[in-house]
Amino acid sequence: MLHLLEHPLITHKLTQIRRKETGTKDFRQALDEIAGLMAYEISRDLPVTEIEIETPVSTCKTHELAKYIVLVPILRAGLGMVDGITHLIPTAKVGHVGMYRDHDTLEPKEYYAKLPPCIPDAVVMVLDPMLATGGSASATITYLKEQGAGQIRLVCIVGAPEGVERIERDHPDVDIYLSALDERLNEVGYIVPGLGDAGDRLFGTK
Repeated sequence: MLHLLEHPLITHKLTQIRRKETGTKDFRQALDEIAGLMAYEISRDLPVTEIEIETPVSTCKTHELAKYIVLVPILRAGLGMVDGITHLIPTAKVGHVGMYRDHDTLEPKEYYAKLPPCIPDAVVMVLDPMLATGGSASATITYLKEQGAGQIRLVCIVGAPEGVERIERDHPDVDIYLSALDERLNEVGYIVPGLGDAGDRLFGTK
């Protein structure tokens, strides 16, 4: 299921990172802030368990998170979303998955993976600012399922219809969270209007 997180603050900050004049520092900060704002919505229905605690005045029944939360940024641009979410969920564990595109098959291949051992018991959030063709995201989700992940959410800032369709086709059990669904992909696979190469803009490599 696709969830579009339309909120004035998210839209305002998204406008900042779309601007081509926005430099690395401001791009990085705004991306971090968008991820933090999205965290409220993507965590809205996390499972909780009832517990009894002592306050300074009395005892009370309340709730706490019932499952581990694992963030899995797709290297490298996904790293820009981690801090914004861990500010809200500081107990979240963080794994990493790196993908590259095979020059012969044009299919994504995993080149690096390091995951916490609680993956089978966790709510796993895959992070990538851009959902373009959906190839890397789909391959990452497949890999996580092979490692035992059962509850996976894909969290992206901007997506294209082609990427959404790919994930819905390959992984109909995975919820997709976007701040914006843009028009299309261009002839070289960039999202239009998009925001350019998120990794390059985030790390100042271009």
